[in-house]
Amino acid sequence: MTSETEDPKRGGRVTLHDVAAAAGVSKSTVSRILDERLPRANNPTADRVRQVATELGYMRDVAAANLRRGQSLTIGVIVPRLTDTVMAMLYESLARACSRVGRFAIVATTDDNPDAVRTAADSLLRRGVDGLVLATARDDDDFTAELQDRGVPFVLALRTDGHSPSSVGDDQLGGYLATRHLLDLGHRRIGLIAGPAFASSSRLRAEGYRQALSEAGHDADPELVVASTFGIESGAEAAEILLSLPAPPTAIFAVNDNTAIGAMSTILRRGLTVPGDVSLIGYNDIPLVSLLPTPLATVRVPFDQIAFEALDLLAHAGGAAQGEIRKATPTVIPRQSTARCR
Repeated sequence: MTSETEDPKRGGRVTLHDVAAAAGVSKSTVSRILDERLPRANNPTADRVRQVATELGYMRDVAAANLRRGQSLTIGVIVPRLTDTVMAMLYESLARACSRVGRFAIVATTDDNPDAVRTAADSLLRRGVDGLVLATARDDDDFTAELQDRGVPFVLALRTDGHSPSSVGDDQLGGYLATRHLLDLGHRRIGLIAGPAFASSSRLRAEGYRQALSEAGHDADPELVVASTFGIESGAEAAEILLSLPAPPTAIFAVNDNTAIGAMSTILRRGLTVPGDVSLIGYNDIPLVSLLPTPLATVRVPFDQIAFEALDLLAHAGGAAQGEIRKATPTVIPRQSTARCR
């Protein structure tokens, strides 16, 4: 297969042979000089070859070259759903990170169904992706062990199973910081919309919540912790449970922004105010939450850093990075949805 491109002046295609003939060197010399994977040669011959290639309009066919090396330079990304803004933000960050290193990201969604994850992975691997980035890890599933047994290069993102290469936010720290923010405002009865138990992100954020309460000398009240999905409706339902308690919380920490938005809708529907009656903090800092009528306090996650680290881990999959878990530091973003406890 020849690396070539069209010459608009000739109406044909410019090949390595054309560049070699015009520069007066061999085809192998041209190929070596124009191969960006090799150290850049700086000598009169190399300068001449690059000048001729530019004048003729030669462009290297990256896809053909990758096929010869058995690489596609394409990364498969598997997420639960792109209607979840967090997953869309992760994918966009991965796509940008791939672009910077000459790769391309393609995405498949699974609705957080383990069988669908397996189907998506097999489909992407049949299409020749060089590796997988999975944002679908579950504590109740061993799919990562299956991938490891098959020798498939992969890395986990946003969620971790605790032993596979992973690029995540420091979720326990983030949960701690969110709860500490509410404690510092004088709140003591702090509700937790805890997310699903199968996701390390929600489980670790809940651990951070308990850690902050413990350090402040307060036991976590089990009735103030309500499991949920990551969806808006589930957040609304969880807030209904919390606000129906005989002694409802004065503040709520929701482990993602979607559930926080749902919680806010329930608070307002009950004729209460945020933060006058209930302070509220979410997690992830999706773009919408700063534009709400009452801008939502939240914990910001550095998605671009997580994406960069995921690709770096994937590049070393099976080597030194095996089992390494890299954690990006989250940051509390105070906004008008939290206030001092009255």
